[in-house]
Amino acid sequence: MKVKELGHAVIKVKNMERSEAFYGDILGMKLAARHEQMPMTFYTLGNHHDLALLEVGEDGPETADPKAPGLYHLAFCIGDTLDELRDARDELEAAGVKVFATIDHVVSKSLYLNDPDGNGVELYVDGSDVWKTDPQQVAQGEPMRL
Repeated sequence: MKVKELGHAVIKVKNMERSEAFYGDILGMKLAARHEQMPMTFYTLGNHHDLALLEVGEDGPETADPKAPGLYHLAFCIGDTLDELRDARDELEAAGVKVFATIDHVVSKSLYLNDPDGNGVELYVDGSDVWKTDPQQVAQGEPMRL
């Protein structure tokens, strides 16, 4: 067996309305469908679905300790230029979303933030394709100023 690609991600959220506002309105993801029997919303980035939200309710446990094993973040490509990254930062800040890090990964330039439930989100623009000849470049990262 050989995995061909990452198909989609499903994340658990406490409040669907709040999470739909974040992923749909703030991040601009396109709604694909809503499950008829479960509190589940699906978003598409060009496939049948790329991200799904599953509501667990406000009484669900808090997001795991960041040092505990588990998912660290989801990363979404938002373009190819630093201007697009700056625009995204400005839109996030205008919407009250805190960007807690900006990192130059050589192969990409990234913003780091959390969704309303504390799930990590990386928004990035593609950078150099040096990784094609030097795969170790994927493991780089330095803080940057936008």
